[in-house]
Amino acid sequence: MRIELVPAEKQDMEEIWRMQVEAFQGLLERYQDHDTNPAAESAERLLERYEQPGSVYYFIMDGEEKVGVIRVIDRRDGSRKRISPIWIMPAYRGHGYAQQAIRKAEELHGPYNWCLDTILQEKGNLYLYEKMGYHQTGRVERINDRMDIVFYEKD
Repeated sequence: MRIELVPAEKQDMEEIWRMQVEAFQGLLERYQDHDTNPAAESAERLLERYEQPGSVYYFIMDGEEKVGVIRVIDRRDGSRKRISPIWIMPAYRGHGYAQQAIRKAEELHGPYNWCLDTILQEKGNLYLYEKMGYHQTGRVERINDRMDIVFYEKD
């Protein structure tokens, strides 16, 4: 398995929004974080994110299959590059796609000076990011009584 990151275009945003809703629906149901969960985000809000300076959405491709999406924010001004969000579609989880996508993003945008955040209660996510060289900053934000967001950096 060898993945590619293929930049998405404006006309792809409706498809990406549908993929995002499907990919994050389980987390929305589990944590009830309607203000922060990507499954609760409108298509219009996703388009706004696409149009932000330095924002690039990539399809994570395995051959002809769209197995997920990663968004990179790289302002190319010395500030930290950011992954927000990354997801793998449910049928493709557990096969190393997220790890490969992060590596590819780091190849494209440079291996250092990154940040991201994730749900503290999702131990698989914590394991993945720490395995990829990210470390917790110590900052944690309480979202509700079910979940917290933990912040990571990679230097």
